[in-house]
Amino acid sequence: MGLFDKLSGSLQKVFRDMRGYGKLSEQNIQDALREVRMALLEADVNFLVVKEFIQRVREKCVGLEVLDSVTPGQQFIKYVHEEMVALLGGRTKEFDLSGQRPARVLMLGLHGSGKTTTTGKLALFWKKQHKKVVLVACDIRRPAAVDQLAILAKQVGVDIIRPLPGETVPMVGKRAMQEFQSLEAHVAIFDTGGRFQIDEELVGELKELKAAIAPNNVMLVLDAAIGQESVNVAQTFHKEIGLTGLILTKLDGDTRGGAALSVQHVTGVPVMMTGTGEQMDKLEAFHPDRMASRILGMGDIVSFVEKAQQAFDEKDAEAMEEQMFKDDITLEDFLKQMRFMKKLGPLENLLEMMPGAGRIPEHLKGQIGQDSGAQMKRIEAIIQSMTPKERRKPDVINGSRRRRIAAGSGTRVQDVNELLKKFDDAKTMAKRMKSQRKKFMRMGR
Repeated sequence: MGLFDKLSGSLQKVFRDMRGYGKLSEQNIQDALREVRMALLEADVNFLVVKEFIQRVREKCVGLEVLDSVTPGQQFIKYVHEEMVALLGGRTKEFDLSGQRPARVLMLGLHGSGKTTTTGKLALFWKKQHKKVVLVACDIRRPAAVDQLAILAKQVGVDIIRPLPGETVPMVGKRAMQEFQSLEAHVAIFDTGGRFQIDEELVGELKELKAAIAPNNVMLVLDAAIGQESVNVAQTFHKEIGLTGLILTKLDGDTRGGAALSVQHVTGVPVMMTGTGEQMDKLEAFHPDRMASRILGMGDIVSFVEKAQQAFDEKDAEAMEEQMFKDDITLEDFLKQMRFMKKLGPLENLLEMMPGAGRIPEHLKGQIGQDSGAQMKRIEAIIQSMTPKERRKPDVINGSRRRRIAAGSGTRVQDVNELLKKFDDAKTMAKRMKSQRKKFMRMGR
């Protein structure tokens, strides 16, 4: 979540200061709110949005409930979190896939917003939910736009309806409505043409297409990195076409990101999903409460668990549990555990979901990610250079064996020593976890 890193760091500094107060006064509340206000403005959050946000937090803080609280700093953080959740939309909004099949989703956006790629990602998102999806190519002006969508459709394994020679955009939409009956799809996603800016021709074309297909969902794809201009774009599209939701792309960028916090509040249109990377599976449902927690440095354990559930099927999870609670793990078991963790994705991405991750300097997060990838390769090379006996009985690995393993894996003896030390630590941890597990099981009887 690089987009909010600077804001997150600034807010967490304010919170650390607040926790240090035994009791809050009007003055230190005022000082803290001034710091929060500056952090939001520096992050490019809309000025009026910041003004309203600070006012609402101040109103919650004026009563004796905060000033006489046992943990006043925590109470202040709680109020900031509540207002951040409200700012981001309050609750998770879902697509309307009810009524006539297929449910129709109209995708809008300017050039460069990532609209066509997001269309493909959305198709994959629903395909994973066992829904049959069809894409409709309605971008007939941009060279190779139809071919790009066709490549994405093939990549994620869904059908596509292409425009015929001479067809206008509304004609493509009307013909698609007729072809849907034979395709038996659950969801149809219409990828429309973009512009570098909104003009009358684009608006007229989109209005005609909307009238022809009567979509359940009208989604605007916004580049979160373009700042306050994204708010203006959303307002104009909503006024001219009528939106039901927003999808924010490039949420993994390193810009200030405040516009992403402003757009829902200013337009009244909910953020439905966020794109967090180039890969086709990097599209996630938007949860205001989880995003607020991550921005404020509270972590996002729920998303972490969901990511683990997606990465492991039931058989994988059972195997992982068996590996973790074995009486005596081997280096082969250790390697399997490392590979399980690798399935969850880059370590620096997982760090973002952990409480307090915002306190880790940005250069260290990147270094951790690089180190974890290189370390995994070293571990695999070292263990694969061992004999079966050495993997099962690491105690036999003496000095000469360590030199041989290092030479065979292209690493140093020091690297082999470090791996064996990590393995010993893992064994100790496994025994502790097994002991704790037995205690819980006894308590549950």
